[in-house]
Amino acid sequence: MKELVEVIAKSLVEHPDEVVVTEKQSGKTLVLELKVAPSDMGKVIGKQGRIAKAIRSVVKAAASREDKKVVVDIM
Repeated sequence: MKELVEVIAKSLVEHPDEVVVTEKQSGKTLVLELKVAPSDMGKVIGKQGRIAKAIRSVVKAAASREDKKVVVDIM
């Protein structure tokens, strides 16, 4: 899951070297924290959060194939 979020985020931003994804296990839930450069934050979130919602949907679909619950937090 971590690699999936990294690939998506790096394709969206202007500074792909500053994309950092960290994993945290919280009970049965896997939390992925996405950090990008401040200038790229708008590109990852999108207008009215549409891109962020799309990233979460793709990750949720991939996680459901493995019977896992994954949450994506954009920092």
